[in-house]
Formats: sequence, C-alpha cells, structure tokens
Amino acid sequence: MKSSLIVGLSCLALSACDSGPNLAQVCDDHPQLCQEFKEDSWCKKERNQTIFSGAALSIDNKEINQFNLIMALEGYAKCLNLASKIEHIKLKEKTTHRINNYVKATQKLDTLAMQTENAEHPYLLYYHWSRHLDKRALAKFLKLEGTALMETPASQLNLATYYAKRDPKKTLSLLFHALELNTPADTVDAEIFKTLATIFTDKKEYKQAYIWTKVLRLYAPDDKDLSAKALKRFQQAFDLDNDLLDRVAVATLDKIEQGIFKAPRF
Repeated sequence: MKSSLIVGLSCLALSACDSGPNLAQVCDDHPQLCQEFKEDSWCKKERNQTIFSGAALSIDNKEINQFNLIMALEGYAKCLNLASKIEHIKLKEKTTHRINNYVKATQKLDTLAMQTENAEHPYLLYYHWSRHLDKRALAKFLKLEGTALMETPASQLNLATYYAKRDPKKTLSLLFHALELNTPADTVDAEIFKTLATIFTDKKEYKQAYIWTKVLRLYAPDDKDLSAKALKRFQQAFDLDNDLLDRVAVATLDKIEQGIFKAPRF
C-alpha cells in the first residue's frame, strides 16, 4: 500500500471550509509564510497547502498541526521534484526557482521530522515508521491499538498497512472498521478499496473482489490503476453477474458516504 496518511485537516489548513480564511487573509497575517516559497505557475495547490498548514501550526503548536505541515511539505516537494525537471526554453529561471523551492521544502521537512522524533500522536508515529523506519515509533504506534486515539479511519488504515503482509484476516477487519468510522464529512482513502479488492482476489473470492473494485471505480473514476475495460475483463473471466454486483457496489458506497456502513461478517 502507498502511504495512508490522509486525515481530516482543520478548516485553516484546508482553506476550503466555508468559515476558514482565504489565502489573502492568511498572507496578511503571516506574510513570511507566503514569501517563503517563490510563487510559480506549477504546484500552486501544494504551495498554498503549506501556507495554510504553516499558519495553523503558528497559531497552535499541536502535534496534529505539525503532522499536517509535514504532509503539506511532502506533497509540495514531490510536485516540485517533477516540475523542476521540466525546462523552459525561454524562461529557464523558473526551473531555478522550482529547484530552490524544492531544496527549501525538503530542508524544512527534514527539520520538522527531527523536531517530531519523540512525538506521541499516532499519525506522527506512523509517519516516522513509514518514512524513516523508526522502530521505536512503530512500537509506540502498535501499543496504541485499541485505544480511543486510534479510532479514526486514517489510523485504522495505517494499522492495516502494517498488517497487510502479516495477517490478512486482521487487515480486512481493520479496513472495514476504517470504513465504519467514516463520516459524511470525510474523504475516503481509495487505497482502502484497492486493498480490499486485492485481498479478496488473493483469497479467490471473486464476487467480493469485483464489488470492491467497482466501488473504487464509482468513487474514483479517474484512478489510473483501473480502467473500465479491466473491470469488464475481470467480470468475464470469472463469469460474474455484474448487474447484481454493480447494485451491491452502489449500495455499499452509498452507505460508506452516509456514514452508516457496517462491516460484513466472514
């Protein structure tokens, strides 16, 4: 599984909340954050996210805000790394700006990583394990299993990521619980659907594999990992009743998005 650290950010960090400040307001209050990375036509969304997350952290130095800024910087650096490789024939200075922003972002990311090495928040603990293979952080993270702190879709998915190659049955339980914890306000990590489909395919439970693959198609139709043709080939290969299973998939996704999904029994 890819990194599974998608969490609900604060209104300030997201900027999309109706009651949250816009970028201009944040820049008026925190001009240094808007001047930190030179503005460019590339990676605007990611740059803005670092500004909102940085402002949230400057207002309240909570571990969750540290984590949100780490994720924002990581996303910005990843985008810049790609953009900096695209040279402008007439405006090569833009490539230089992107490289400079990339260096600054990675340096700030490294600094935050060091500052949070002894953090206790489950998101940060999993971050240090998944990014830096910090065994001490992993031990702390696993010790939190079953506590109220872990009752979030993100932490359940992170646990599932850890157990994916160790205990498939437990992984299923954790993934389903992550979906049970989903609320209408949450964005579901599509990795949950991908992993469920993979597990059921490995178990040769092809009806379930089809259902969760279809749920993924419905939820993330632009996902590059799956095409409609591939799903059709899967259905034909195992002679599945796609009309019935499609209805089950639609009903399942509807329950997840309404926040009323209940884990099936196996």
